[in-house]
Amino acid sequence: MTSPTPVRAVSRAALSGAALCAVSLLLVPLAGCGGAAGGDSATGGATPAAKEPAVPGESRPPEAGEGTKDPDDVNGDGHRDLLVPVSAGTGDQAAADQRVAVVYGSAKGLDPATRTVYGRRDLGLPASPGEHGRDSLAAGDVLTADLDGDGFPDFVSSVGGTTKTDGRVHASRAFPRVTWGGPEGPQAQGEATAIPLPQDVAALGMTSLVRGDFDGDGHHDLAGIAQNGLAGVPHNESTRPVVLYGPFTRAGAPARTDAGLPYADGTLVADAIDPSGEPRATSLLVQGPSDGEQSQNTLYRAREGSPLTARGEELRAGSAHAFGDFDGDGVRDVAIGDDGGRNNEPGYESEAPDVDGSLAVYPGKGGAPVTHRLPEPPKGRSTDYGPGGFVTADPDGDGRDAILVATYEGATLIEGDRRTPVLREGPEVSGGEKTSAKWRHARPAAAADFDGDGKDELVLHWAADTSFGLYGEHPTHWWITEGTTARDQSAFSTVGLAKGTEGAR
Repeated sequence: MTSPTPVRAVSRAALSGAALCAVSLLLVPLAGCGGAAGGDSATGGATPAAKEPAVPGESRPPEAGEGTKDPDDVNGDGHRDLLVPVSAGTGDQAAADQRVAVVYGSAKGLDPATRTVYGRRDLGLPASPGEHGRDSLAAGDVLTADLDGDGFPDFVSSVGGTTKTDGRVHASRAFPRVTWGGPEGPQAQGEATAIPLPQDVAALGMTSLVRGDFDGDGHHDLAGIAQNGLAGVPHNESTRPVVLYGPFTRAGAPARTDAGLPYADGTLVADAIDPSGEPRATSLLVQGPSDGEQSQNTLYRAREGSPLTARGEELRAGSAHAFGDFDGDGVRDVAIGDDGGRNNEPGYESEAPDVDGSLAVYPGKGGAPVTHRLPEPPKGRSTDYGPGGFVTADPDGDGRDAILVATYEGATLIEGDRRTPVLREGPEVSGGEKTSAKWRHARPAAAADFDGDGKDELVLHWAADTSFGLYGEHPTHWWITEGTTARDQSAFSTVGLAKGTEGAR
């Protein structure tokens, strides 16, 4: 059994990644949109059932920015933006024909009426080899980073190619390409730039691409898992993390490459680049492969002025993770915990007591991890797939991060010993179909300060179909909360937003 795949969004959320009436601050009114009724912090973040968040009206272009050091400020105007997945298809084709939308931030928060929808052609990427959706672009295949240091984040896309055999490895070639950013966001000027890879990586390329500043020099870097096929060597001993250090040239070449980390297989998770632009070394976590069970984790700590340490630190098992300053001492920590996923094969369906239903925070200054219990699943609600992962958030702006964890009823913010539920629900009837109460709760997707007030807004998302209920895939409704209160800064639906390339460049 495979673990759920989180939706990636442009934010300071940690991952492994996701309707605008509740999620996005519209600068023009939307039918059925507005703050959630009857709530403040006294309600524990609960919100009553409301009208279905509406699809925002016709899009207007973003304001041209002057530049930024924040990799999540796509147009460089000083406000963070959010990447969300949208579908250009309907029914069975909805999952196969995807696009990526940028919802732009403003002084009033995220504005879903100011957005851009991107397909592969808009970014200068080759057509998808699939039978359907040749312009399809999954949100999980795109990340933002200012590789050339010009003040405008670039789109880095992981592009699959033909299947190749290298030694004992038979896989699709995966190569990163760059669509260079600008004052109005990335715009393709012909084909996207291919990033040249080291010779021993070039045969099959790199997977699990992440961004970071792994040496703390202020330049954005990339890391990925290199797929190598070394003759006579098992697969898990022939793949390894490779780091491409910035700045990158406009020909896509990194300043230098480090392939010295130990061989490892799995998924990479990187600490967040500081949105202020202050140089901060970002550590790298290698989450081992799993078949639904909680995976093993190895941490490679970052050091300012030098490459990532090649000596990994083995952490506890757990498929949920987040980086942040959770103890308020000014040093970045890492949290590892149980995301609820389980292998349902006989004899493998349970986890060790020190893993089951808990998370552990490893202090950045060293020392023993601090363990916290996670909310208990309601009776009859648990599944083998689990409710989802963790998001780092500072909704009160005090400088100490909290952990927003997915639960079977929505989300709970954990800050030390304090627990605050943050709940949003999708409509009882969506698209003419009734949704069971079991599957109506929204899940945490990200957190970021979109309006620049020093406090993070929380991003939750939801969809009515089973693929979201089980795996958290293909969300269609988004809520941007006012902290942990029941009020929403904005909310929106992406249903039909990309149909006919509406809003696309």
